Amino acid sequence: QRPAEPEVAQNVPPVDPQKDHIRGNQNATVAIIEYSDFECPFCKRVHPTYQQIMKEYGNKVMWVYRHYPLAFHQNAQKEAEATECANELGGNDAFWKFADGIVEKTTSNGTGFPLDQLPVLAKEIGLDETKFKSCLDSGKYAQHVKDDMDGGSKAGVSGTPGNIVINVKTQKNSIISGAQPFENFK
Repeated sequence: QRPAEPEVAQNVPPVDPQKDHIRGNQNATVAIIEYSDFECPFCKRVHPTYQQIMKEYGNKVMWVYRHYPLAFHQNAQKEAEATECANELGGNDAFWKFADGIVEKTTSNGTGFPLDQLPVLAKEIGLDETKFKSCLDSGKYAQHVKDDMDGGSKAGVSGTPGNIVINVKTQKNSIISGAQPFENFK
């Protein structure tokens, strides 16, 4: 019996280094696009798998993070906006340090990482706490987060983590739903 054909995503928004958060080689042929929620326990579980992929494949792959905060995780939307503020103040490296920090420290499922700790985490990674708070309080990245979600939904993502492995040159892709093991990504 042959294995089932992988599900293919339609209308995947193209990887855009100006807009997307990319870890690894921006010119890699293979991108793994993760639609994720910072309070999702399955996203937390798959995070080390992504780190393993980056270690194993090096410059051959890029990890693209896109927001998909689920409504029933009440802190997820603000946490997504917070990572955008970290990015604004410290660039792509700050985005990833901040994102890793939330994933490491959250207990998941809604309010696992208290919102009042977001400025503390910003300070921990070397960002200006006052500027960070001002950015976060402004809500200026709420629409960006919504746009990520809309793009994910149009591509066929319906839950988190929604993973799309894509050949950037040919646009051939497959959806890998949920917290799958390394072997399934390989």
